[in-house]
Amino acid sequence: MKFFIDTADLAEIKSLASSGLLDGVTTNPSLIAKSGRDFKEVIKEICSIVPGPVSAEVAGTEYEQIMKEANVLRKIADNVCIKVPLTPDGLRACRHISDDGTMVNVTLCFSAAQALLAAKSNASFISPFVGRVDDIGWDGMQLISDIVEIYQNYSFKTEILVASVRGPNHVIEAAKMGAHVATLPPAVLRALFNHPLTDKGLAQFLKDWQGTGQSIV
Repeated sequence: MKFFIDTADLAEIKSLASSGLLDGVTTNPSLIAKSGRDFKEVIKEICSIVPGPVSAEVAGTEYEQIMKEANVLRKIADNVCIKVPLTPDGLRACRHISDDGTMVNVTLCFSAAQALLAAKSNASFISPFVGRVDDIGWDGMQLISDIVEIYQNYSFKTEILVASVRGPNHVIEAAKMGAHVATLPPAVLRALFNHPLTDKGLAQFLKDWQGTGQSIV
């Protein structure tokens, strides 16, 4: 499974990129707004840090405006992935942007039917929002299972990018189902390291080593 992080915080991106665990970044207008900086400059800097896909979301909702914005964003760097909404105009744009060789992330997916449409539109990534589905009393992970099952029946190139991830359990369940990517808040990615038995074992090993009075270097 690939790990993307869902943030525009450059310090977090640099830190996690240095770990070797980071495969890409997703952003949205809300995350960019928190930075207080110019949208295109932030995307450019992220692209220089992370060699993998960096999702930059259009603000337009109509086809012509989406295409105009996509043509600006795709020039920022080769690894820019244009993020479009799962609407008729968004999917129409997705087809044309993809045909021109640029990656497209179709966002705000809440049903398997929508995911099927995105794959038919040649999306590079489909982003089902599992946390938001859970919030309305439905089962976000069942949505991932349904999309995985449908995509496995065909030769779709679209990768399932699990979004709105709330904790490690979402990541593990999605990985078990065969989802290709999870985009995580930095805190959730770091939480994957955590286990009390790891902490306990390490403390014991260090105590025993100190008792030997030795030094490796």
